Amino acid sequence: MAIVPVMWAVWGAFFLLLVILKMVNSRLTRYEDDQLLLDDSFSHVKAEQAAIMARVQKLKPVMRTSMGLLAAATLFVIGYYILDVVNQFK
Repeated sequence: MAIVPVMWAVWGAFFLLLVILKMVNSRLTRYEDDQLLLDDSFSHVKAEQAAIMARVQKLKPVMRTSMGLLAAATLFVIGYYILDVVNQFK
């Protein structure tokens, strides 16, 4: 089995995972406010915003790991093709 289709399939899977995570993150933060100036009568809104931030904070490590995996896969693909070009000119 050739390595090139597997390499591109792994890269595509990591890319798709990152795109899905970005979409989930944007969907979660859609109703997040940058700044809340509320008195005590709006405690339910503060609780909603805190819940949104808690979900976003849970997602951040997964997104960082996904970006790292995609970066490593990208470097592997680039390295493979550089090595291929070098081997063709030997």
